[in-house]
Amino acid sequence: MRIGRANLLNLGLVILAFVAAAALYDRLPASIPIHWNARGEANGFAPKSWGAFLMPGVMAAVYLLFGAIPRMSPRGFRVERFRRVYEIFETTILAFLLLTTVLILLAGVGVKVPMDRTMYAGIGLVFVVLGNFMGKVTRNFFVGIRTPWTLASDEVWLRTHRLGGKLFVLAGIGLCVSGLLRGGLIPLLAAVAIAGVVPVIYSYVLYRRIEGRPTDVRVPPGR
Repeated sequence: MRIGRANLLNLGLVILAFVAAAALYDRLPASIPIHWNARGEANGFAPKSWGAFLMPGVMAAVYLLFGAIPRMSPRGFRVERFRRVYEIFETTILAFLLLTTVLILLAGVGVKVPMDRTMYAGIGLVFVVLGNFMGKVTRNFFVGIRTPWTLASDEVWLRTHRLGGKLFVLAGIGLCVSGLLRGGLIPLLAAVAIAGVVPVIYSYVLYRRIEGRPTDVRVPPGR
């Protein structure tokens, strides 16, 4: 069985996370931070016995899920139609999770990590990458803006994802700037709301305009 380069890259990211956790394990204290508030202050801790490998485990689960989705896609909604973009999405998410893994480990060994700035900027970059390729995603049940109206119409799907892609890029840039300027939680919530809610509303309005018009029925004369 041939393994593609993208698959090898993604598997390598997962392995690298486990290697980093194992390499720093002996330097970690008994309890390590695994959660931070909006101000970048650690407010959640876990024993290093499983906390050090928490994010690598999440990455492994994400990797397996991305591998399983193409096999679960029903006919007519195949992920293979946008396979390259699908692989870019997988790599982007795994790279972000690897960044999170490294930051958690560094914080655990005592390095002062600006978690709020770094996370906001990281999430922003994820939004920018996803937004740039969102318009190339075809109809499916797993990836993209999946509403009843986008799944019912190719045109609604395409136009909604074009709009969603632009909003994701703008939201991502805003998050990056907010992270650098310590903008806090409100810009994050606003970006998620704009990028997530507006396309859903747009898909409904567009569907009603394009597909929801009643069909004119002509009654033959004499009836």
